[in-house]
Amino acid sequence: MDPIIEEEKASMSRVSERQLLRKEADAEPGGFRGLLKSPNILAFSLIASIGGFLFGYDQGVISGILVMSTFKKAFPRIGGDGDLQGWAVSIMQIGAFLGALLNSPLADRLSRKYSIALANVSYFVGACLQASAMNVTMMFVGRLISGFGVGQLSMVVPLYISEIAPSNIRGSAVSLQQLAIASGIMVAFWLDFGTQYIGGLGDGQKSIAWRLPLAVRALPSLVLLLSSIFVLPFSPRWLMKVGQEEQAFYVLGKLRRLPQSDRRVKNEMLQIKAGAMLEDLTMKEKFPDAKTDNQRAIRLYKELLTQRHLSKRLFVACFMQVLQQLSGINAVIYYAPKMFQAIGLKGASVSLLATGVIGIINVLATIPAIAVVDRYGRRTVLMLGAAAMTISHVVIASLYAAFEKTWDRYPGAGWTAAVFLWLFVFNFAYSVGCISWIYPSEIFPLGVRAQALGISVGVNWISNFLIGLLTPLMLRYLKYGTFYLFGSCTVTLFIWARLCLPETRGVAMEDMDKLWGGAESQETAERMSRIYQKLGINPDNQEDEEMEEVEF
Repeated sequence: MDPIIEEEKASMSRVSERQLLRKEADAEPGGFRGLLKSPNILAFSLIASIGGFLFGYDQGVISGILVMSTFKKAFPRIGGDGDLQGWAVSIMQIGAFLGALLNSPLADRLSRKYSIALANVSYFVGACLQASAMNVTMMFVGRLISGFGVGQLSMVVPLYISEIAPSNIRGSAVSLQQLAIASGIMVAFWLDFGTQYIGGLGDGQKSIAWRLPLAVRALPSLVLLLSSIFVLPFSPRWLMKVGQEEQAFYVLGKLRRLPQSDRRVKNEMLQIKAGAMLEDLTMKEKFPDAKTDNQRAIRLYKELLTQRHLSKRLFVACFMQVLQQLSGINAVIYYAPKMFQAIGLKGASVSLLATGVIGIINVLATIPAIAVVDRYGRRTVLMLGAAAMTISHVVIASLYAAFEKTWDRYPGAGWTAAVFLWLFVFNFAYSVGCISWIYPSEIFPLGVRAQALGISVGVNWISNFLIGLLTPLMLRYLKYGTFYLFGSCTVTLFIWARLCLPETRGVAMEDMDKLWGGAESQETAERMSRIYQKLGINPDNQEDEEMEEVEF
């Protein structure tokens, strides 16, 4: 038979097989069903998400401690209305900001899993320092060091999970991080509520009432440290990035619970390899003089700012983190007891109890996010949450304005405001609470993924720092205007999600370039064509659906 006809038949066969694989991948379930069908991905994601638990616990534990009588005696400048209270809360965010930025090169050099281990060393040391603090300096240093570990974890955990999960459950798997964050906040709230009674609520309260909540988090940190070394597998994408192709192939097969000979594993491995080759070829052609790791790292950061399609992604990732913080969530988490007191709920135990309900709601609301984010898409869920959060802010602010001086006479108004504060937390948790971690972790090419995620998470933490520092002043001087301000930010989130965000649901990480375009897209297409030819891949005859290129 004519060899040309034979080649055409072989090419058509490859196309048909890849189209079949694409249809099979699209048919794979997402959400809880998808996670349950991939128990090893679920298990590894849950283990890695202990990092999210530590993140949430560290955020939640401080609010209850600040109102304990024995803590206020030991640290009068921090507890109660002390002049250093804002800094005591916010210094953790400074450490987290530094940890998120500095962990990017570590995640590339040491691997995702070993950078998780290293982060837990910082967290463990900081937790021990805080639990044993004898003065303000010791407390501040401990919060700074543990914050550094939290920042590292908040950057690398979603990165790791997004790289080991298949596209059909990637959003659901990364959502487990937010579930863990919410669980950490809830455990911290209720532990604070319980330990406040050790020795009584008054002058007899024991110092262990606040030392115990600060100490117990060292245990899950130790668990994650050991698990990251001995249990978690390497990311196959990282292995491919550093040239360990055989190991990457082996790990991918184990993650998918399929033999390496399975066509689905081979197809995904080819996609991962093509993506890694594209990054390597791009670096060599654009930066032939970059010989060392430091030179390459500098070029990568420069690429993020100068390549239009990358700078658009970086803006989206960073702006989403800013809007997450400006929604007001961490103002509620850090200062919930004070907020409940401000809207008329009296007594430390009442405000702590109301705050504990926030923890429960935060966890319960995150569970449906795991089911819907890969079914209905990131944008739809984000808009729904933003609209509902806006309503909550407006109601709370209006009640605050109307009953600010008469809460005692109208307790129902105070409890109504509390209910809408709880509704705000509910709508935050399933929407921007999850998606602000999913979206940045999935939209960047492999070569700059760690650097971009480090920057975006760093922006989250510096925004978090400013909110933590300014919230006491806002509650004191703006009062109900604080909630109107946060409401205007959630309106902005809704409009921005509606008009500007491309949908990433079900899109393979190696296919994200099709969403963003840019001046370099033709060069990228030419490079990818050469790579496909080298690997013997016929790229689907361009039959993929048209993806919208979004301008910002």
